[in-house]
Amino acid sequence: MSRQMNFIWPTVRVLAVALAATVLASCGERPPIVTKQLGYRGTGMEQNINPRLEALKVAANQPPEAQPPASPDGPKAGEVYQNVKVLGDLSVGEFTRLMVSMTAWVSPEQGCAYCHAGGNFADDSLYTKVVARKMVQMTQTINSKWQSHVGQTGVTCYTCHRGEPVPSFVWFKPGDRKYTENSIMGDLAGQNLASKSVGLSSLPFDPLTPYLLEDKPIRVNGNEALKFTGAAANNTSTKQAEHTYALMIHMSQSLGANCTTCHNTRNFQEWTNAPPQRVTAWHGIRMARDLNNEYLLPLTDTFPDNRKGVHGDVAKVSCATCHQGVQKPLYGAAMLKDHPELATLRAAFAKAPAVVEPATAAGAPALPSKVLFEVGQDGLTDAARQVIADAAKLLVEQPGTKISLSGFADKTGNPDKNLELAKQRAFAVRDALKTAGVAEDRIELKKPEFVVGGIDADARRVEINPVTP
Repeated sequence: MSRQMNFIWPTVRVLAVALAATVLASCGERPPIVTKQLGYRGTGMEQNINPRLEALKVAANQPPEAQPPASPDGPKAGEVYQNVKVLGDLSVGEFTRLMVSMTAWVSPEQGCAYCHAGGNFADDSLYTKVVARKMVQMTQTINSKWQSHVGQTGVTCYTCHRGEPVPSFVWFKPGDRKYTENSIMGDLAGQNLASKSVGLSSLPFDPLTPYLLEDKPIRVNGNEALKFTGAAANNTSTKQAEHTYALMIHMSQSLGANCTTCHNTRNFQEWTNAPPQRVTAWHGIRMARDLNNEYLLPLTDTFPDNRKGVHGDVAKVSCATCHQGVQKPLYGAAMLKDHPELATLRAAFAKAPAVVEPATAAGAPALPSKVLFEVGQDGLTDAARQVIADAAKLLVEQPGTKISLSGFADKTGNPDKNLELAKQRAFAVRDALKTAGVAEDRIELKKPEFVVGGIDADARRVEINPVTP
């Protein structure tokens, strides 16, 4: 018997160790695990943190040291350098400082040559320069239009790039399956491929196209169980609910957080008692969608084929692009305070004043030719109000002169939205002229037009022109 026991006990110990290892492996991470309570006790609203993994995240999310501030005094960059379309109102010192910072943020190894061709910094022949200019505008838009998501912390180029020309966490539309007909697996309906985008689960493997590119409805659950009439009707399928859940998995992975970061376990649907982070996330979804459609998709023809996905689409942003595994990008490092030039969307710099030569028609006044607007806005800037005031003064002095207002747009993004924006800008100029004493019957509104050629600012203008008899 003792010999038998001597044989059995080692075997039992080996099995016990194997069982323990299996149990630990099933937990996903080995201890120790730190639990942080997020909600009222007993609700299960808590966040599990692995200190070892957290230390790796902290090391990977250190912001770079800011360059010493530059003086705003002196000549403007747009007066000294050629072809400065976005940041020309910065002083030469401020402009140079930002260019040095951007090089460190985006292309530290390639240097200035990553965007600038052959020492000719004014040349736009490299697609990277065209893209970089658009990305500066996108960063400014995030910091000015989407404070509901980024707050005063803001973002810079480094938030996404982290020293790499192409951010690590961008996405493309997934490729099609090789076999779609007569497959033994049947129609997978866009799921059951254990994709990393949904945590290797069987959920739909493209949670980003429907919600961060398109505007598909996200909330799919009803207000009352087993009731399918009236306001409580819910005709949404389980498959659509799985797409929503796939997006939630993406957000959870991107932020390194679980469901209770944004939801109350008592009622996931209800907003009343949800954590405030849910509102921030709501705006974040819409921000990503806005950036993809207004800034990245319009660059499709600019990017070379080798920078596109299998469907010819450009790289797009998701929650992971900025967050990269932590709830606040770079753990909330406020880099924007060191770069206020990225805090607002800046109007295109113009060297010459916005006036035209006197018209050839006898008695026609010298009117300003352009009222410029900021990207995506129909509100009047101080510079635009001054141009309108000068025009109104001339028109009051010459009551017999009539004018026409022409709004312009480009086909970048949504052409219909751009034309509507051009029309609203013309209305804003008209209303300002009326307020300044110009009678409405002296103002003719023309149909908005698309810009052909010209600089970026030409697509954000309203022209004031005299109408000759």
